[in-house]
Amino acid sequence: MEGRRSLEGQIAKRTNRAGKGLKIGGQCRERGRNGTFEWSIQSFLLKPLCSDPLSIHPRLFSCISTSVPLSVPDIILSFCLSLSLLLPPNLRGQSTSDYVVPNPIASVSVCASASACFFFFFFISILSSFQSDHLHLQAIMLSSRGCVGRIHVLGRAAARMAYSSSASPASSGLNFEFTPEQIALRDSVRKFVTDEIIPVAAQYDKTMEYPWPIIKKAHSLGFLNGVVPEKYGGVGLDAVSDVLICEEVAYGCSGMATAVTGNDLAETPVLIGGSEEIKKKFLGRMIEEPLVASYAVTEPCAGSDVAGIKMKCEKKGDEYILNGSKMWITNAGHANWFFVLARSDPDPKTPAGKAFTAFAVEGDSPGLTRGRKEINMGQRCSDTRGITFEDVRVPASHVVGAPGEGFKIAMKTFDKTRPIVAAVASGLAERCLDVATQYSLERKAFGTEIANFQGVAFMLAEMAMQIEMARYMTYKSAYWVDTGRPGSFFASIAKLFASDTANMAATNCVQVFGGAGFNTEYPAEKLMRDAKIFQIYEGTSQIQRVVIARQMLARLKEQGFY
Repeated sequence: MEGRRSLEGQIAKRTNRAGKGLKIGGQCRERGRNGTFEWSIQSFLLKPLCSDPLSIHPRLFSCISTSVPLSVPDIILSFCLSLSLLLPPNLRGQSTSDYVVPNPIASVSVCASASACFFFFFFISILSSFQSDHLHLQAIMLSSRGCVGRIHVLGRAAARMAYSSSASPASSGLNFEFTPEQIALRDSVRKFVTDEIIPVAAQYDKTMEYPWPIIKKAHSLGFLNGVVPEKYGGVGLDAVSDVLICEEVAYGCSGMATAVTGNDLAETPVLIGGSEEIKKKFLGRMIEEPLVASYAVTEPCAGSDVAGIKMKCEKKGDEYILNGSKMWITNAGHANWFFVLARSDPDPKTPAGKAFTAFAVEGDSPGLTRGRKEINMGQRCSDTRGITFEDVRVPASHVVGAPGEGFKIAMKTFDKTRPIVAAVASGLAERCLDVATQYSLERKAFGTEIANFQGVAFMLAEMAMQIEMARYMTYKSAYWVDTGRPGSFFASIAKLFASDTANMAATNCVQVFGGAGFNTEYPAEKLMRDAKIFQIYEGTSQIQRVVIARQMLARLKEQGFY
């Protein structure tokens, strides 16, 4: 049946004249004796219009409302729509085969009126084509963040819509809203970042000085040591609130965020396995004054392979003697104390879960030597050093957990801290999107802002999309921590995806800047240098894939699939 052919095919192939009749999509025949013409317009076109003219072509009206340019078939359809809108009211609901135009003069009048309507729709389509580029770009960016020199695009605008709404949760059970307390916390951190971090971040990157003034200010405002419970003097933030702080600080400078989050990494294993004595001694002091601590696990020959640690500990009386070295330790040059992992069982055949013991070691312990500050590619204000232990004596009371359980504690720590790394990576990615968007609206080429070019707009859209997904995974992994569920699977996914997103966003940011992105006078190159470390520390992106795969297979095995 011809009426079931494609809409565009019907109009393109069958709009013509036959004798004295007008043929639109179907047959038209002269009825002869009374000189009238019968229009047999296909039911797929006019019949819906008899009852609801707006049902003919939803795309036509969506194009007009959203300024999407109409295609040629759309314009032709608009003529048919205009024509159909002139049908007599008494014919609505009747079969189109019964619609008879009384005489040729009437048909000419109908066509003239329809043409006027057609040109209205045609004008709208032309106007929308001029507006489309700007409106498409506006769909992915541009709402003020209230900060001088920066704009607030989809990465954060969408977050406000999704998480800051006062609407009640949907009946589906999902709730994508922050609490009022979390919103207030985020806004206060955001102001701190705008006022204190962004103005000095580039200078700290050049001088590579440790940002003590920022650390002290953050401590005075309660932005450090969020994981420390109230019973030890802290505020006991939930994991979601903690990642909000880290994300905002990283927006200003990820190097400073790494310095800030280094405390969380050192404090978390103490919270997991430490005795009450250790918790009060080492965590309480972090609240009383602005101090930093370090997580010392990585060694020169043991990075991803934590089980390959060579540092030894030997028990003598009520003390342990530590010998060995650590490498790439964040905050090592300024740490008040260290969380340290050492091999307590010399037998190489002993499983990792029983071969290592963890300690809380005072930073001023005799025999502990801090190496020189490493000059890294990015995050240069963060302090990274090696540490040497030569007969360092540690009281047995400073063992974190039971002897031999250090490896398990260290791995459980990552389940809680990888969401923090994901948050820092997401914050940097959001900054990349903002500065790239701002530059694309200022830089002109070929007579217009480069944001109007599809090649640039697509990069911005890709960044916005990936950032939103990274943030959702970050919050979900933090939520998993708050609910006490096993979190390795989601923590690794969040860390992996956010790390890769940060590097993609940084690369696109430099590309949008072009030659300026390769110059130190612009922020893009710093963002690119800062981003790379996310794919390396706290488990490389390859290790995250190993963890994810193992978790998947273990789950399938539990369910009896193999």
